[in-house]
Amino acid sequence: MRIAFLTAPEGVEQVELTEPWKAAKDAGHEPVLVSTRAGEIQGFDHLDKADTFPVDEVVGDTSADSFGGLVLPGGVANPDFLRTDEKAVAFVRDFFEQGLPVAAICHAPWTLVEADVVRGRTMTSWPSLRTDLRNAGATWVDEQVKVCDHGDNVLITSRKPDDLQAFCETYLAEFAKAGEGG
Repeated sequence: MRIAFLTAPEGVEQVELTEPWKAAKDAGHEPVLVSTRAGEIQGFDHLDKADTFPVDEVVGDTSADSFGGLVLPGGVANPDFLRTDEKAVAFVRDFFEQGLPVAAICHAPWTLVEADVVRGRTMTSWPSLRTDLRNAGATWVDEQVKVCDHGDNVLITSRKPDDLQAFCETYLAEFAKAGEGG
């Protein structure tokens, strides 16, 4: 399965990109780094610059129908940049409209709020997003990982880097189920 990993050019929490990416590769999937512009993205270790990663595809030049699922890594700045980019928001919304699985960790649900796809969903996130998610119509829970299938697609969310092992195991299992047609 081709899995899109959408990040802004900077601000992504590096471990929330690299661990799910490695898990996808180890499971035999093809992770694809999608961003809002070509070149490289800058990873961060909290507020400190970390490594850079080459962009595979630009969000305006690709679409959800060329992927089997979407992973949204967090970081405070990353989803804040993404939610102000109309093409990035439309790209995310398209996964929901096509019924494709989406996984988001930490602050990444901010982009989902902007795409208006959380209404009626049960999800988790970094605790500071609780009010934003509730105001957007979601039910927020404080759980390591939450799978919500109350919609046209499955949505997997997780709280923070400490939850990465559970997040990776769960999103891969749910993406596999969705790839089999249920």
